[in-house]
Amino acid sequence: MYRMTIHYETPADPEAFDQHYFDVHVPLCRPLPGLVGSSFSKPRALGPGEAPYLVAQLDFADAATFQAAMSSPEMAVVAADAENLAAKRSMFTGDVTVG
Repeated sequence: MYRMTIHYETPADPEAFDQHYFDVHVPLCRPLPGLVGSSFSKPRALGPGEAPYLVAQLDFADAATFQAAMSSPEMAVVAADAENLAAKRSMFTGDVTVG
């Protein structure tokens, strides 16, 4: 499995962010070609430092499927809408290892 993880920093208006994210942005992600699963969480820090406001994980069968999804018309729509989210984000990708 191959995963894209997105960490969002705390937005200026969390309520507006959540409404747009879960009512508009997440539904735009669902038709991504090859998407086999997704999860969203609001983590809490267990020690010093601040946890991300929101962590999103999008799962694909493998890196090739992920790359195809990234260049799809559906992803172009998702990427355009991401500009409407008023929160800084960091994105990561990688193979998922279950142990």
